[in-house]
Amino acid sequence: MRALVVVGPTASGKTALAVECAKRLQGEVISADALLVYKDLEIGTAKPTKGEMGDIPHHMIDVVEPNESFSVSDFERLALPIMQDICARGKVPILCGGTAFYIDALLYERTLGGAPADAAVRERYEALAREEGKDALFARLKAVDPASAEVLHPNDVKRVVRALEIYELTGKRKSDQHDERIPRIPFLAVGVDFPREALYARIDRRVDEMLRAGLVDEVRSLLNRGVPETAQCMQGIGYKEVVEFLKNADLHSNMSDITSTMSDIIKQKTRNYAKRQLTYLRKRNIVWLAPGEPSALAKEVCKLYEGN
Repeated sequence: MRALVVVGPTASGKTALAVECAKRLQGEVISADALLVYKDLEIGTAKPTKGEMGDIPHHMIDVVEPNESFSVSDFERLALPIMQDICARGKVPILCGGTAFYIDALLYERTLGGAPADAAVRERYEALAREEGKDALFARLKAVDPASAEVLHPNDVKRVVRALEIYELTGKRKSDQHDERIPRIPFLAVGVDFPREALYARIDRRVDEMLRAGLVDEVRSLLNRGVPETAQCMQGIGYKEVVEFLKNADLHSNMSDITSTMSDIIKQKTRNYAKRQLTYLRKRNIVWLAPGEPSALAKEVCKLYEGN
C-alpha cells in the first residue's frame, strides 16, 4: 500500500483535489494542517464542510480544544495509528495539507544523526519545562541552537528537549547533525503549481470571503468563551490580526479604514506564508501539476499513482 500526499501552499485547492482522488482510489483523508486540528476554528481555517468532504472520511480535524496546545509530536502520536489502520483496511491514506512538519512526522522516522540519549539529562530539561514553563525551555534552545529553534515550536517540548539533550551530550547542535529519514510507507506526493500572481489572487479572494463569512465574530466568540489571545491557535494568520483589531477597534472612529487595514495585513501575511511554503516544498520530490478542475486533476493523479 502506498500513501498519496497532496501538498501545496494555502488556497491552492488541496482539499478538493484530495477528495476527488479519495473517491477514485478508495481512500481516506488525513488532514495535515496545524489549525484544522482545533475545534470551533471554522472560518479562518477554511475548514472543509461536510459537502466539501464529499462523504469521504477525514481524520485529524477537530481533535483538540481551542485553548489547548498541539505539537508535531502530538500529531505524530495521533495520526500514525490512523494511517496504519487505513492501510490495514485496504484503503489508501491520503495526506492533505500545507504543514510540512506534520507530513514529514507521519511519513518518516528520524534517527537524529545517531546522537546518544541520556534519561537523566532529558528528565532535567522536562523538569525545567514543568517548573519554569515551555518558553524558558525554548529560550535555552534559541541560545545554543537558533537554527533548530527556527523550525521547532515552543509547545513541541519533546523535540525541544531532544535538541537540548543532543547539544549537551555531544557539544554539537542538532541542526548540524545529519538526520537520516527512514520512510514509513511508500508515497506519491503531488501539488498544483499555480502561477504566483494567480495564487496570490486566490489568497486575496479567500481572505475577503472569510471576512464576509464572519471571521471577526468567530474570533470574538472564542475570546468571549475564555480562549486567551495567547493560545496557540490564536497565533494563526487571520486570528492574530483579528485579535489586534478587536483590541484597538474602540480607539478608532473610522471602522472601515481599520477593517481595510486588517484585511490588507492578513492578505500580505498569508501571501508571505505561501511563499515560504513553496520555498520548502520546491526542495522536495513532488509532482507539480498545472492548474485545472479538481476532477480532471484527480484523473491525472490517479494515473500517476496507479502507474508507479
